[in-house]
Amino acid sequence: MATQHSAKAPLAQRLRPKSLDEVIGQTHLLSRGAPLRALVERQHLPSLILYGDAGIGKTTIAMLLADAVGRPFHALSALNTGVKQLREVLESDGLNFAAPVVFIDEIHRFNKAQQDALLGAVEAGDITLIGATTENPSFSVNNALLSRCQVYKLEPLNNSQIKAVLERALNGDALLSGLDISIANYDIISDLANGDARKALNLLEMAVQAADPNAPIMIDEAAVSRVAQSALRRYDKNGDQHYDIISAMIKSVRGSDPDAALYWMARMLVAGEPPEFIARRLVILASEDIGNANPNALLLADTALRSVQAIGMPEARIILGQVVVYLATSAKSNSTYKAINAAMKLAEKDAAPVPLHLRNGVTKLMKNQGFGKGYIYPHDFPNHFAKQDYLPESLRGVKFYHFADNQREQHSKQYLAWLHEQAKNN
Repeated sequence: MATQHSAKAPLAQRLRPKSLDEVIGQTHLLSRGAPLRALVERQHLPSLILYGDAGIGKTTIAMLLADAVGRPFHALSALNTGVKQLREVLESDGLNFAAPVVFIDEIHRFNKAQQDALLGAVEAGDITLIGATTENPSFSVNNALLSRCQVYKLEPLNNSQIKAVLERALNGDALLSGLDISIANYDIISDLANGDARKALNLLEMAVQAADPNAPIMIDEAAVSRVAQSALRRYDKNGDQHYDIISAMIKSVRGSDPDAALYWMARMLVAGEPPEFIARRLVILASEDIGNANPNALLLADTALRSVQAIGMPEARIILGQVVVYLATSAKSNSTYKAINAAMKLAEKDAAPVPLHLRNGVTKLMKNQGFGKGYIYPHDFPNHFAKQDYLPESLRGVKFYHFADNQREQHSKQYLAWLHEQAKNN
């Protein structure tokens, strides 16, 4: 099934691997003994979903998997396929083979009706579905379809793998191999490509096309920067700048500076930092640095994470911008963060038994042993509160949580004091 590509095709298309052995990267799935390799070696290909960033080989791998098990391959795009067109493809005479492979690119863009249209054919085994998505399928693919597919996550290519892709282009492409091309520093392209092999090849091809073909071609930072139409951003997602910039963003939010927080977040986004990583850190920050000073902060941050996972870039920047400003301008408190740390520190060295009155006496024997005896049910009392001890006797009076001096926590402090005062008077 290997496809021949004309010299007019883009470089990334000309270099598309013709077998699984030619795929660079994804060794956790395609190396000897890895899951997908093991499946095709047994000539077995179940319905599956390939999940990962753009340009890392989802479509190519789907084609090669079908080829490896000798199945016809039919590609559809969720962008231009409606339910009517989908059903026509599934019912066409061209699919009268044993379990042909139907590939749906960007399957996360299928609505529920479109995804449901696939269910019958998948469940009956009339087709083998391979869906490709850049979004987390747990959020973007409905449960009925998801339960019928195995999900495999593809990883962005690292710098050494991008270098191998570029070297293959220089040495193996019919056009480039005939030119005198040198790459000054492969990381220049790798860092800008951000794990995307297609983007790396596009950058190389554009840089070559912009150069004089009658002279030796040097691909350096200036050449790549010109064709990329922007200065290269020195940002290594696995290096010091990655941690320095996320630290700067967090400290800016903690310090209630929305402008600085937006700047550092923008630095990460334009450098290709996955928006889900930023959103996850904001969820942590909302609890650690804001906490009960504004409980809605955690709700908004969590909603932002789910929305970013479902929508992706570039629109995810709007959601992240909203939440980072909200968090930066919110009241701050780390009282609950300190409280759970203190409680865990004590729990590591103290394992006092649960007081009998707090245990459930669910059997007669337990009741005879005193389980539940003396427990006071708060709802039977005014204000749904009654004074009673909840800590082990050895820990009576220990305080982990101390109210911070923000309006909401001080209100909660006053409310608890009022409850205790009312209980004394009743």
